[in-house]
Amino acid sequence: MRLDVDPSLDPADYVFVHRIRVRFAETDAMGIVHHGNYPLYLEEARVAYLRALGRPYTELRKDGVDHAVLECFVQYRRPLAFDDEVDVHLVLARTTRASFQLAYLLTVAGEVRAVAATAHGAVDASGRPTRLPPWLIDLGPTRATGHAAR
Repeated sequence: MRLDVDPSLDPADYVFVHRIRVRFAETDAMGIVHHGNYPLYLEEARVAYLRALGRPYTELRKDGVDHAVLECFVQYRRPLAFDDEVDVHLVLARTTRASFQLAYLLTVAGEVRAVAATAHGAVDASGRPTRLPPWLIDLGPTRATGHAAR
């Protein structure tokens, strides 16, 4: 297991937030968001974060580097429902030469609904491991947030 991030429950520990409105199609027969949709919310926030950094994912791919998801962890605390406005808070929590980890906090109106973490590995166009772009290593947890997520 690569993940060693313990996501914080404090929104102030996150450097980026992306709002998502839950669509009816994302809910299950019980009227709550199906657990399989949470990784999609994490991905949407991750792509928005890169765009906000001035590093859209499409440009990274043009440079020949993808960030494959190696692991994904979600702890469901309270359900999400149709039409909820979910704030997906995100922070770069760990970096190495070839991988990084992100921590996430999902809230609705300030109430914690889930915490999550993802581990990513840099791969080239053929799927072989490669180094992270220098700008991502330089961003690192201490420079991105002043601290790593707890």
